[in-house]
Amino acid sequence: MSVPVSDPARMPGRGASWRVWWLGARPATLVAAIGPVLVGTAAGVREAGTIRWLPFLAALVTALLIQVGTNYANDLFDYLKGADRPDRVGPTRITAGGLVTVAAMRRAVVLTFALATVLGLYLVWVGGWPILVIGLASIAAGILYTAGPVPLGYAGLGDVFVFVFFGLVAVGGSSYLQTGSLSGLALLAAVPVGSLITAILVVNNLRDIPTDRAAGKRTLAVRIGERATRWQYAVLVAGAYLVPVLLWLLGWAGPAVLLPSLTLPLALRLVGVVLRGAEGPSLNPVLKRTGQLQLLFAMLFALGLLG
Repeated sequence: MSVPVSDPARMPGRGASWRVWWLGARPATLVAAIGPVLVGTAAGVREAGTIRWLPFLAALVTALLIQVGTNYANDLFDYLKGADRPDRVGPTRITAGGLVTVAAMRRAVVLTFALATVLGLYLVWVGGWPILVIGLASIAAGILYTAGPVPLGYAGLGDVFVFVFFGLVAVGGSSYLQTGSLSGLALLAAVPVGSLITAILVVNNLRDIPTDRAAGKRTLAVRIGERATRWQYAVLVAGAYLVPVLLWLLGWAGPAVLLPSLTLPLALRLVGVVLRGAEGPSLNPVLKRTGQLQLLFAMLFALGLLG
């Protein structure tokens, strides 16, 4: 993608506008940082009986910064490894598109993760060494997803990474900040959150199978093929709706925990589109709406846990 030289703010080597950086932050994906904190905090509040507002807000902002930093790192290292090719069908990547220089993107990655670290120091003061481990591991994983000699995303481990860090780690850590302990409720509540966020990645990787294969990016979708990836999406979405029912049947939550079922019509439509063979640019709306589904599900699930 070429950059018009008549626009100095968008020329390589010049200072990029805030709109360019916002594009690089991939705003549609930021919902993946919000949902886990909402659900984890709700699970912790259900057990503690009260909410610790400052740890909740700090965890939310830190999660958003880590997500932005991860997106910037992916933008940079996918470009350096040749994965962001001119024929990609997804949204513009600002490094590959020449909207920012490699040096500027490196600085953005460092700055964003540095801000997350500074804010995370408060969370470590609140939660102790377990939060320190979670924070350091999250930042390291965000960088190593596309960087290093064996990037997680290139080795087909991206799906596992997303489920673990956006599900178990983020939900469990947010709950821990409220209670000082990790419960079975928090871990079980993490499963649908991690599943739906992983589903976002699955749509992204399904769309990018041709270009990822050509670039040598061996995502799980490239490894297992298009048909299996479509069914992976369906299983992840369907499985998310089983957990609230299980929590209710176990007596760990009241009937309000079934509130996420209100989003089931949207989920069924998205699964139908994917299973019917949508591909290429037609998957971009599915990607966006899966992110919306995840956030709506998480908000209703959090309300249900508090109910």
